[in-house]
Amino acid sequence: MTRLSMIVAAIVVCAAPALAQSGQTTATGPAPVQPTFVQVGRLLADPETGTVLRDKTIVIEGTRVVEIRDGFVGEGRVIDLRDGFVLPGLIDSHVHLTSQQNPNGRLEEVTQSNAEQAMVGARYARRTLMAGFTTVADLGASNEAIFALRDAVRRGDVPGPRIIASGSAVSVHGGHGDINGFREDVMHLLSPESVCSGAEDCRRAVRLQVRAGADIIKITATGGVLSNTAAGLSQQFTEDELASIVEVAHRMGRQVTAHAHGADGINAFLKAGGDSIEHGTYLDDESIQLFRREGVYLVPTLLAGDFVARVASGPDNFFTPAQTAKALEAGPKMLDMARRAHQGRVRIAFGTDSGVSAHGDNAQEFTLLVRAGLTPLEAIQAATVDAAAHLQLANEAGRIAPGMPADLVAVRGDPLADVSELERMRFVMRAGVVHRDDR
Repeated sequence: MTRLSMIVAAIVVCAAPALAQSGQTTATGPAPVQPTFVQVGRLLADPETGTVLRDKTIVIEGTRVVEIRDGFVGEGRVIDLRDGFVLPGLIDSHVHLTSQQNPNGRLEEVTQSNAEQAMVGARYARRTLMAGFTTVADLGASNEAIFALRDAVRRGDVPGPRIIASGSAVSVHGGHGDINGFREDVMHLLSPESVCSGAEDCRRAVRLQVRAGADIIKITATGGVLSNTAAGLSQQFTEDELASIVEVAHRMGRQVTAHAHGADGINAFLKAGGDSIEHGTYLDDESIQLFRREGVYLVPTLLAGDFVARVASGPDNFFTPAQTAKALEAGPKMLDMARRAHQGRVRIAFGTDSGVSAHGDNAQEFTLLVRAGLTPLEAIQAATVDAAAHLQLANEAGRIAPGMPADLVAVRGDPLADVSELERMRFVMRAGVVHRDDR
């Protein structure tokens, strides 16, 4: 045997166990897939029904669930969660993985490269996954950073949740989503291509985002709390701009979701045919009627409102004066907004706006939703089946069933009795790979 053939043989021998585990093909044919048996004491497989199953075994082959069996069965790779409560991987419909609010946030805007932001995003993606969120929608980041992170997670190069990414938000010049509060020459350099004025220009911005790789189009229909400008929280796009954005996005197969605080912006966007609202702080009776008539989702982001109000009113406030005024105005109103929306039977999808609040604290939103009047089951539905429907992922997320990806999480207590149990995550599996195991 030559030296080269000896090296090749050694590589094949070393690689064989890994190939067998992953189900890849060897020189002698396809390697058998070794199933994983997850033994579960309590299982909320389909949150839509609310039925808790007992003493089940989830059979997983590769990345997907193939069977749910009665009793505790299996040999070989067995994961014992018989004392746990298992439910589908959670979905956060509104995050910003490549940043997090901090006293140096404004400096980071002009010092971090896109590559650095992607690396920051990798850290926060892992933190989010470890908190039990196996799918997220990232609604606002530089195109280069977030699309690179999304694709790296998809390839398995970086641990993180499945990412649905909008990239840069489509915004009006000088409004929320544009660069504000710096020197004019700095703002000119940093203003994204997705900023627009006029219906035709906004069509251009949407098409550029689709070309860049956006999975969903996110717009800023109103002013925002954390934009460093005293431009209020009311409508910023005109009706013809909103109509052009929705039309061209739908023609190109993309949903459109809108950051919107003021009722005028909420209602104008819904009348234009928009697909969902983020925040919804000042929604009114007309808003509720429009939500119900169109069947669109509200993503309340109560954790963001709670966070900005606490920072703005605290001794270590690092917001600018413009940000502080808006945080104190809008933050305290969001809990009552969600309460009125729930009472009005508006469809609610779970979302936190994490990146405003700290990544990894996402599950604190559950307690706030319950304070707003949702039952624990309704709050869990918002983060599973309802969020999956909202993001058009019903066949890929939100349930544990044969054929679905093996995305599942576990806690020790019963989150249907105490939803804060979801803040104490013990076990996280994403696509058949265990990322957290604190048994």
